Amino acid sequence: MFQYIDTLKDIFIEGARYKYIIQGLTFSVGVTFFSAVIGIILGILFALMRISRFYPLKHSKNFKDFNPLEWIAIWYTDIIRGTPAVVQLMILANVIFAGFRDMPVFLIASLSFGINSGAYVSEIIRAGIEGLDKGQMEAARALGMPYATAMKEVIIPQAIKKILPALVSEFITLLKETSIVGFIGGVDLLRSANIITSQTYRGVEPLLAVGIIYLIMTGVFTKFMRSVEKGMKVSD
Repeated sequence: MFQYIDTLKDIFIEGARYKYIIQGLTFSVGVTFFSAVIGIILGILFALMRISRFYPLKHSKNFKDFNPLEWIAIWYTDIIRGTPAVVQLMILANVIFAGFRDMPVFLIASLSFGINSGAYVSEIIRAGIEGLDKGQMEAARALGMPYATAMKEVIIPQAIKKILPALVSEFITLLKETSIVGFIGGVDLLRSANIITSQTYRGVEPLLAVGIIYLIMTGVFTKFMRSVEKGMKVSD
């Protein structure tokens, strides 16, 4: 037992290799946070576009039901959800930002995962809004509220309570997806484990350490969001 503890010290403490884990943890958490913010913003935007009632050619016989905002939102969600996150990450890094060699990997990863998350969040929000009783909107409009005000004050607050569990699952998935950022040179948790393995020739312990860290982070986040969810139920 004590001999194995000495082995762990040699793996993580010797040469200050634990700093790779700290660096990877900071990178992963930072990317997850900014990606979540971008994903929420895009998710709300495209969800509202998807359920909008914007018909610029409504007086036309053939295109009266054409909604360009809905069309754009559908294409966005279909393309993003239909392609792997690693492919999107590689395209963003090696094609779209190929001419920007000084672009930080952190920013590229945050944008890529944020765009990816936005497609899923938009569908979660759309489902939450459309799952509400239509009488809610009708009642708000009957009271003289404009459409935008009714969405902001009546519909979206109720939808958030319904979609919170699904959003928690999405953000946990987002946290774990950051493990592929090593494909573009980012030093995330998984990449830090690979670096330690390359220096110590011990592959199991670094991976176990990373797995435990992911488990702890997802557990803390899940517990926090459950507390928030309970608080929102109490406020009903």
